[in-house]
Amino acid sequence: MIQAVEVSGTRLNKYISETGICSRREADRLIEEGWVKVNGKVAGMGLRVTDADFIAVGGKPLKAKPAPVYLVYNKPVGITCTTDPEVPENIVSAVNYRKGRIFPIGRLDKPSEGLILLTNDGDIVNKILRAGNAHDKEYIVSVDKPFDAEFVRRMSAGIPILGTVTKPCKVRQLSPTSFNIILHQGLNRQIRRMTEYLGYNVTRLKRVRIMNISLGSLKVGQWRLLNQKELAIITAMLAESSSTSDVEPQKEPRKKQRFKPPSANKRPKNTQAAKTQRLGKKPAGKKPVGKKSVGKKKGSGGKSIKRP
Repeated sequence: MIQAVEVSGTRLNKYISETGICSRREADRLIEEGWVKVNGKVAGMGLRVTDADFIAVGGKPLKAKPAPVYLVYNKPVGITCTTDPEVPENIVSAVNYRKGRIFPIGRLDKPSEGLILLTNDGDIVNKILRAGNAHDKEYIVSVDKPFDAEFVRRMSAGIPILGTVTKPCKVRQLSPTSFNIILHQGLNRQIRRMTEYLGYNVTRLKRVRIMNISLGSLKVGQWRLLNQKELAIITAMLAESSSTSDVEPQKEPRKKQRFKPPSANKRPKNTQAAKTQRLGKKPAGKKPVGKKSVGKKKGSGGKSIKRP
């Protein structure tokens, strides 16, 4: 009887891409062209590696991939969920996490407040966004005037916005002008659009829970690390999620720069002369060889004489 052998380690191309220097496809190219060495030997495709292996790309040691980080942040009103440093009061600057690059999972409107997760783990971001239709997001909302049971019924049943009808959700009245709502979707400004459709305006919107993660006693503007128990539950929930997504597509991240290992055979510099030569143009500043240009002929009274 043949026994199954457990395969350990991570495929080399995936390991390289997770350090952030290039995509997995680009890592394949580097391996195929012999730019990658593992423990001093040129690596082959399909090789599996661990953190114990010494990996060099283009003769330079590969930096170890950072340990995954997961933050729970109580976002204040006025903070924008973007990693763009040019945007004032962006969420990365507000959190001020100094141990590496992080980015938000999903978004929370600038006028809204409450719970949002940040991480450096792209895999979990994709899983959470893909599974947006399978997990709870809970909010406490205040509106500009009192509402009745009909408002609660219509909000719960679904509201036509953005060319679709929102999925049924749980809505519970807390006071004449506030309610608790649990969504399974992530449409753009969904709650605000739903209430506006019914003739109300949101005066305060606070997210208090995502899946099994709650704000608890976390104060506005503070953050904490996700604990091991919370992470274990999230991982288990994501493992059971479908691949169907109801979240609005996120903006595509900037493409990773193509990794260019040092080469002994350098290409010629991209000079202007080289450009004109490639395009089949004649070099500037030189007169074409052939017919001579004819100007004014002496004794013609200053008139130009055309050659027959």
